Amino acid sequence: MAEQKKRDRNSLSNTLIVAVGVSLVCSVLVSVAAIALKPLQEKNAGEYRQRIVLEVAGLYDESRPVSELFAQVETRVVDLETGDYTDAVNAATFDALAAANDPAASTAIPAAADSARIGRRANYAAVYLVRDGDDLQEIILPVYGKGLWSTMYGYLALAADGTTIRGLQFYEHGETPGLGDQVDKPDWRAMWDGKTAYGEDGEPRISVIKGNVQPGPSAEYEIDGLAGATLTGRGVTDLLHYWLGPHGFGPYLEQFREREAHDG
Repeated sequence: MAEQKKRDRNSLSNTLIVAVGVSLVCSVLVSVAAIALKPLQEKNAGEYRQRIVLEVAGLYDESRPVSELFAQVETRVVDLETGDYTDAVNAATFDALAAANDPAASTAIPAAADSARIGRRANYAAVYLVRDGDDLQEIILPVYGKGLWSTMYGYLALAADGTTIRGLQFYEHGETPGLGDQVDKPDWRAMWDGKTAYGEDGEPRISVIKGNVQPGPSAEYEIDGLAGATLTGRGVTDLLHYWLGPHGFGPYLEQFREREAHDG
């Protein structure tokens, strides 16, 4: 009888029951852990993006809390169609990437205008203003678009004239290690400071070229290419042309430049 019970315990059906039971328990534990950790993960992700904003603005100090440093940055929401500021959504909680997936909160991008290859964009976007007292120093714009293998997400910093670039930094991408990920290299990022985003005709002109920038009238609009990663560099150019163009932040920056000229 004891031998029979032992055989029953070692039967295939018992083994399957135990395996399924263990799997269910593990699934429940993983789900509970994921739910419990989600707020912390979201907080860490938000703080990481804030740090990138501070870095591209030249404000990051590793000896001070990110939240303390970010308090000096003013967050506003822009209506991308009109270029005006809006209070239609909460600037502190607005998620443009989530809104881009909601047809009611986003706009389909015409194929001819979609150089960033993102399909849709949110109707609104958060921008970050850095001031010294009452004087505006920099505008930080969220930008994203397709590279070779991934969607690249980052921030573009412009001076108060709305056309002089202060920096470009990506916080998430999946480009080829050792090639496309050269966009993360400090030496390459440093090349952006002082470059000009728009040509004299008002059209976006900044470009990552193939090879190295040569002295001449076009140099102010050009960035050295990424060795072995031409398509990633082209993706950077294309996403910037989209976000600096009429379907992105173009209307907003045009108003900015007009105000600058008027105030000057």
